[in-house]
Amino acid sequence: MTGIVGIIILIGVIGLFIILFFSFVPVGLWISSLAANVRVSIFNLVGMRLRRVSPSKIVLPLIKATKAGLNLSVNQLEAHYLAGGNIDGVVNALIASERAGIELPFEKAAAIDLAGRDVLDAVRMSVNPKVIETTNVSAVAKNGIELLVKARVTVRANLERLVGGAGEATILARIGEGIVTTVGSSQTHMEVLENPDFISKRVLGKGLDSGTAFEILSIDIADIDVGRNIGAHLQTLQAEADKNIAQAKAEERRAMAVAREQEMRAYVVEAEAEVPKAMAYALKEGKLGVMDYYDMQNIKADTRMREKISESARESIFEEKKDNM
Repeated sequence: MTGIVGIIILIGVIGLFIILFFSFVPVGLWISSLAANVRVSIFNLVGMRLRRVSPSKIVLPLIKATKAGLNLSVNQLEAHYLAGGNIDGVVNALIASERAGIELPFEKAAAIDLAGRDVLDAVRMSVNPKVIETTNVSAVAKNGIELLVKARVTVRANLERLVGGAGEATILARIGEGIVTTVGSSQTHMEVLENPDFISKRVLGKGLDSGTAFEILSIDIADIDVGRNIGAHLQTLQAEADKNIAQAKAEERRAMAVAREQEMRAYVVEAEAEVPKAMAYALKEGKLGVMDYYDMQNIKADTRMREKISESARESIFEEKKDNM
């Protein structure tokens, strides 16, 4: 009885060992690699487990690359995986570039992938160029007419400059700058409307893809719309500003004239205030008689009467002219 129990325990231990062995050692993956003629030893697979590398993420892409005729090693793929790269994406990009006849070494593809770019998408863009459409770019010709230009830019990924090269935003900014410069150097907006390809040729000749991750193949003007008359608007604003300046200067001169007039009136009032004192002094000293004083008062009264008569006459003439109109 004891012997039967021992045999059962031994069978259980052996079964547990086999289960742990097959769960830790990917025997099925090793058999698949042998069937695909990919040389990966069982010790390499165990080592991947110990290095916390998923063997399937290394072996399956390696099988795919071998079947596609690529010469890759386990160490290359494992090093890229440990660096945080996308093994499957890199292998797919290498297969696509090999089929398209594009030279792309594994190191370059790995560097592009680690730089955060989609290396497979870059290879596809090298084969099938991408069209980027700009927004409406506002540009003003020398005659002051605004043009709204929309362009389509055909670009192809440059694998050599993909690491460290500028992206689509830089391309669009440079295209917009080129459009503004070209339209701004035109004498009239009609020149641009008659020959829109002039923009394409001039902008394309500036080498705007320098330092970017793309190669510009063509620049096509999709649409040109006539906008506002910026020149006339600026002239209107300038005229309004000149008018305000002139009004301010006129108001300044008027204020100065009013101040001067008030100053003169103050002098007159001040001088008139001295007259009674002078008359009193003259009467006291006997230099002015009483009759002389009354004659002067009569002259002042006669002067006031004449002023009122002339004022009434002016008002009558003004009313008569107003009625005739």
